[in-house]
Amino acid sequence: DVQLQASGGGLVQAGGSLRLSCTASGFTFDDYYIGWFRQAPGKEREGISCISSSDGRTYYEDSVKGRFTISYDNAKKTVSLQMNNLKPEDTAYYFCAVDHHLPVWYRSRWYDVPYWGQGTQVTVSS
Repeated sequence: DVQLQASGGGLVQAGGSLRLSCTASGFTFDDYYIGWFRQAPGKEREGISCISSSDGRTYYEDSVKGRFTISYDNAKKTVSLQMNNLKPEDTAYYFCAVDHHLPVWYRSRWYDVPYWGQGTQVTVSS
């Protein structure tokens, strides 16, 4: 079974930084996208960033471009999300996920994603 174990998150003041990590195991396939969704209270889950396991292509949702950086260690199956210049509107529950298709991220089709981590809370105070 595919398992995703996330870590990181926490409470930080606006302008601060946090780093999320997620380690995957149990894969039987080679070509996929791994990344992060987030969900704020009362809002839909949205895809914010992902990276291709095959060629390293990345996707960032507009609101995080220039502030968040995703990276992937293929050997360790660990994806990291460095989040800088955090804003109160970044406050949300963050989930790592794996899917074979890029559109699930930029169309926020979270309901099509088969593999999820347990999520971690990020809170940014103003």
